[in-house]
Amino acid sequence: MSYPNSNNLNPQNMQSDRPLLIAVIFLVVIGLMAIFSASAPKCVEMGVNPARFLIIQIIGVIIGFMGLKFFSNFHYKKLIKYTFPFALFVIIMLVVVKVAGVTVNGAQRWINIGPLSLQPSEFAKPAVVLLLAAAFARDTQLLNEKKISKIFVPILIMVALIFMQPNLSMVILLMATSVAIYLCAGGSWKLILSYSSMLIPLLLWKGLKGYQSSRIDVWRHPEIDPLGAGYNVIQSLVAFASGGFYGVGYGSSKQKLAWLPEAHTDFIFAVIAEEHGFIGCLLIICLFWTIMQRGFTIANNCSDMYGKLVALGLTFSICFQGFLNMWVASSFVPATGVPMPFISYGGSSVMVSLWMVGILLNISKDNIKRGRFGNVRDIQQ
Repeated sequence: MSYPNSNNLNPQNMQSDRPLLIAVIFLVVIGLMAIFSASAPKCVEMGVNPARFLIIQIIGVIIGFMGLKFFSNFHYKKLIKYTFPFALFVIIMLVVVKVAGVTVNGAQRWINIGPLSLQPSEFAKPAVVLLLAAAFARDTQLLNEKKISKIFVPILIMVALIFMQPNLSMVILLMATSVAIYLCAGGSWKLILSYSSMLIPLLLWKGLKGYQSSRIDVWRHPEIDPLGAGYNVIQSLVAFASGGFYGVGYGSSKQKLAWLPEAHTDFIFAVIAEEHGFIGCLLIICLFWTIMQRGFTIANNCSDMYGKLVALGLTFSICFQGFLNMWVASSFVPATGVPMPFISYGGSSVMVSLWMVGILLNISKDNIKRGRFGNVRDIQQ
């Protein structure tokens, strides 16, 4: 009986999911171009290097791809023993933000490390996915109502700390990801609906800040406050209308010059829509759709529950955040201030997103390895 070469069983020698990696690289390149175009006028106004934000983002991209390379070669099952320490680390960082974080536009979300800023809430995304995947893979009985609260304790702590920043968009993302993983692990819709019927009214009644609740009214009728709460929505829609089908051309956006706030972060999709039109928007939608399709395929092909849930959770987190940003920029949902993965300016966001893709690529390598050689442990024995 012939055996496969042991070198071929090395995860570093296996090909990962190329369409997924190519889609991510395209998004990162588009993001770098969009950040320079959207931020250069602001940098000139500030009297600094026009490429300042681009340079900082490139640093984040480099660190992100280094992490992607590492995690693509680090077997995903080894992550289980680091899950709780990592969650504890995230909680500690969120406490540090609460105590000594930097406040920008009324939100205390960042820690300054020299010239760079770190946003710990971004690290909560993979932490939540890994916590839930490890818990459900280890004990399926956690799905009953008596035990489920125990695995949500560290998640609820993170969510509470993030909500106090305040960062409602990240809270929505984490809770949606948790629900998606729970349901795909075999959870009960009845339980989700019963908790939602209690928590959502409580959130709307007591939890929302004044400006957060006003966003719902402004989303429906932005013209009621065109120079206040409705300003961002109106200017974003103007950018979409100006772009038309083909766009006005790279670097030619007018809205980014003085009218569209946060053009390089939360509303970067509006700048892309103005400069590249419907064609540019469609390209980005297709790239995120590719990531979603490949990620769910990786999850479906994985042989163990832990890998399935990790792949599904990471894919859902990345793609839901991406589409949520598009919905906000195009006024399909109320403004939440969520960045677009790989594209919006933010070193923490692009780093964490690329690391999450690295884990997905490792799971895909394991799927390919099993497809070629069957169970590696059996072969080696």
